[in-house]
Amino acid sequence: MSKSMPASRVRATYELIKAQSATFPVQVLCRVLEVAPSGYYAWLKQPLSNRAQEDARLLRLIRASFVASQGIYGAPRVFLDLREAGETCSKHRVARLMRENRLRALHGYRTRRWSVGKAAVLIPNLLQRRFTVSRPNRAWVTDITYVRTWQG
Repeated sequence: MSKSMPASRVRATYELIKAQSATFPVQVLCRVLEVAPSGYYAWLKQPLSNRAQEDARLLRLIRASFVASQGIYGAPRVFLDLREAGETCSKHRVARLMRENRLRALHGYRTRRWSVGKAAVLIPNLLQRRFTVSRPNRAWVTDITYVRTWQG
């Protein structure tokens, strides 16, 4: 495999060589597409590498853990779930597989927002600005002129 190309591009190149091998010699195609012929022949024997097969198996376990948590768990918690199940893998590998397959945890799912109505709705105005009363202790009022406002 060429060091300058990612693995997915090399596999696509090998697919192209396989499709064109009836028309052109494999050696020429490998030279033009800048891949090693030995890599192509190794790919013919085993199209998916051991690592790719292990990643696919691990991804099934990651998806199961992710779905069981209802999409809340991110890579660190999924990694801990896999560890509890007896799997040996790194948290970075779990994070990479989740990132490549667009498995993202819900962010901020615990925030609660309270809606508060208007003060007039919560506390009814019983006095209705009738400050004159017939006898004492009928209506209690207060003065809030001590509260500083920008109006003076």
